[in-house]
Amino acid sequence: MWKLYAVLAAVFAALTSILAKIGIKGVDSNLATAIRTTVIIFLSWGIVFAIGEHHSIRNLTRHNWIFLILSGLATGLSWLFYYKAIALGDVSKVAPIDKSSIALTLILSYFILGESLTPKTLLAGALIVAGTFLMLWK
Repeated sequence: MWKLYAVLAAVFAALTSILAKIGIKGVDSNLATAIRTTVIIFLSWGIVFAIGEHHSIRNLTRHNWIFLILSGLATGLSWLFYYKAIALGDVSKVAPIDKSSIALTLILSYFILGESLTPKTLLAGALIVAGTFLMLWK
């Protein structure tokens, strides 16, 4: 089931880039990010309340709170930089650089989470980096 969710995430991430580039014309990138974030807040909390998971907030530990907040800060900064980049550049150039985060995630997951790096994973990460450079090559 996780693969279906991953594919849906990729589809909506692609739509996000295109819709954002269209919507950001003449709009400050920080304002655009704030508007987008507001929509996400209502959508996320709407789902949490609709499925009755809002009661689970009491079960969050200090550890959960710290890392979810840090993740939120990283997400927010990523979005602010991404929106600024697409406001100034072509989505077809910005998106590959942004998606190089996959290779960075592989490295960080090895060092921080202790996940394994197999030869296949290393090759895939190298291909992502090579593909990013190829997309940017003039």
